[in-house]
Amino acid sequence: METNRPKRRIRLVFAKWQGRESIAVSYGGDVFLRQRLSCERGAVPAGDTIYLPTEGFVLADFFDRYVGDAFIDYSAIKETAPKPMPPPSRQELPPGYLEKLRQVRYSDHTVRVYTTYFKDFQAYFEGKRIDRITPDEINAYLVYLINERSISSCQQNQRINAIKFYYEKVLGQPRRCYTVNRAKREKTLPDVLSKEEVKSILSAVVTDMRFWCMFSVLYSAGLRISELLSLKPDDINVSRSLIRVRQGKGRKDRFTLLSKPLIKKLTDYRELYRPAVWLFERTPGEQFTESIVSKRLKAAAQEAGITKRIYPHLLRHSFATHLIEQGTDLKIVKELMGHNSIKTTETYVHIADTFKSNIKSPLDDILEEDGL
Repeated sequence: METNRPKRRIRLVFAKWQGRESIAVSYGGDVFLRQRLSCERGAVPAGDTIYLPTEGFVLADFFDRYVGDAFIDYSAIKETAPKPMPPPSRQELPPGYLEKLRQVRYSDHTVRVYTTYFKDFQAYFEGKRIDRITPDEINAYLVYLINERSISSCQQNQRINAIKFYYEKVLGQPRRCYTVNRAKREKTLPDVLSKEEVKSILSAVVTDMRFWCMFSVLYSAGLRISELLSLKPDDINVSRSLIRVRQGKGRKDRFTLLSKPLIKKLTDYRELYRPAVWLFERTPGEQFTESIVSKRLKAAAQEAGITKRIYPHLLRHSFATHLIEQGTDLKIVKELMGHNSIKTTETYVHIADTFKSNIKSPLDDILEEDGL
């Protein structure tokens, strides 16, 4: 049976092939791996080996692409291997903290943020009983974070919420107020990618169908990264060209757009990878992590020559901005994005107006008259 088949194996070694420095990829003659490896940039098949140019080869990215399909032996090129991740924090959360977060059905992202920041809080007060720390001590801790660690206004508020959650929700104490004022969020406009930049990113991953489809869906539907990774095969409605987002931010369901030209690619992807539980799976039944998707997107942007800061949410910002530039009604954009307030959606109007503006600067006439 398929479940008993030994896992495929890939071995990487340095080699010289046709006069160029290469990496020889042995895959044991597996037809599936041969098909995938042959699509790698610069791949040259020769027998049961495929040669890849060392120039531009990123082991971490290669590992992410194939770790779900095969055991990868890269010991022969281990000097290019990524540095091991530091061990996770051993700080134990107080009893009931994580359980209460789950009970109130906070999103996985919020759970990660709260637990990370509360462990920092515990580490700062190591040696003290966490349930007996006074508001004055907490105020001093917040001042330390602001002055010494220069945390952002957004992070300041998230850390306060993580602390308040413990004392008010877990211990059931009265609401606490701190003398450190909650920081006002900086009013900044999100950056966006042009359509040409989106195209160049997709071109950089055209040989990797999984990531090509993931990035395309992020942009086509304006999804949050958590929403993308939570998609299931049945959430793709081909007949209506829609994607169903289940329990997005705010625990709301919504429908958003599915590009019609993307449907064929998604169909090919599903026939090749046969996702069982999640639409995009790292291994059968296992979701991709946000970190893997983010790293691959950054690598693709770097390969495409894009120098601005790249992250998955940037594709969502670009989706909304481009819709508004095309003249889409703001209320429709709000529903597609899953915003609670139209004011959030209006942020993209300012960006779109900047990009599509045809108003002449008054300096134009002066410089043109003087021939400057």
